[in-house]
Amino acid sequence: MSANGPAGVDCTDARKKGDGQASESSMDVDARKAAAHSYRYSLQFPSIGQCIIINNKNFDRRTGMNPRNGTDVDAANAMKVFGKLGYRCKIYNDQTVTQMKQVLTTVSKEDHGGCASLVCVLLSHGDEGVFFGTDGSIELKHLTSLFRGDRCKTLVGKPKLFFIQACRGTELDAGIETDSADDGAARIPVEADFLYAYSTAPGYYSWRNTMTGSWFVQSLCEMLSAHGHALELQHILTRVNHKVALEFESVSTAPGFDAKKQIPCIVSMLTKEMYFVP
Repeated sequence: MSANGPAGVDCTDARKKGDGQASESSMDVDARKAAAHSYRYSLQFPSIGQCIIINNKNFDRRTGMNPRNGTDVDAANAMKVFGKLGYRCKIYNDQTVTQMKQVLTTVSKEDHGGCASLVCVLLSHGDEGVFFGTDGSIELKHLTSLFRGDRCKTLVGKPKLFFIQACRGTELDAGIETDSADDGAARIPVEADFLYAYSTAPGYYSWRNTMTGSWFVQSLCEMLSAHGHALELQHILTRVNHKVALEFESVSTAPGFDAKKQIPCIVSMLTKEMYFVP
C-alpha cells in the first residue's frame, strides 16, 4: 500500500478546477472571461510602491568577511533608477541580521493597499540560500517569506521583486567559446507573484568591481534605465543576463581568479507580466 492507496494507484485528485463539469455554454463563458482577463499586473494604484535597499559594506571583524568596496555605487544606482520609475526608495546601510529582519518585518506589516508592487534590493556577502548581515548570516527565505500572501495581505496578487547581489557559493565559471551566429476573486498560492533576480547561478561566485560596482547591478540599472519604460521585466532581465554574460570577464592576479565569467539567474513565480508603466 502506498500513501495514496493501493500500490501503483494514485488516488490523489489532481484534476484542474472545473474539469469534466463544464457544459458547452459554460465553456463559452470561460472563453469570454479569458479574453477579457489581463495578463499584465495593474498599476492603477496611487503609488507603484516602495523600493527597500539593504546595503551591507562593512562587517564585524569576528565574521572574517572583507568590506564590500563598490557596493555604495550599486546602492546609489539602484536608488536612482528605481526612483525614476516612481518607487519611494530607502537605503539601509550596514545592517545586522536582527536589523534586517526588523526592517523587512516592519515593511511587511505596513498597509500596501495603495501600492502596485514592492521592490527589495539586497546587497551583501552570501552563500547558497544564505544572505549575510554585518554580524552573521540568515537564510534568505526567512527574509523574503515575510511577504508571502498569507503574511502580507495587502500585497496579495501584486508583484514582489527581489534583486539579490551576493555570492551563492565559491565555484568559478571559466566560460566556453561559442560559434553562435546570433482577475476576480480566486485562491492563489502563498508563494505566487514573487520574482528573484540573483546576480549569479546557484553555487557560484558573484563579481564586483571596487570602483564601478557589481557586474549584475551595473547591468540591471543600465537596462532598467534604457528599457524600463517600454519592456516587460523578464525581457529586461534577459538583456541583463546577456550583458553580464558577454561583456564582463574578471581580471585578477590572484591564482585561479583571472578570466572568469558570470551569469545571473532569474527565478520567477510571477503570474502576470510586469511593466513599470501603465
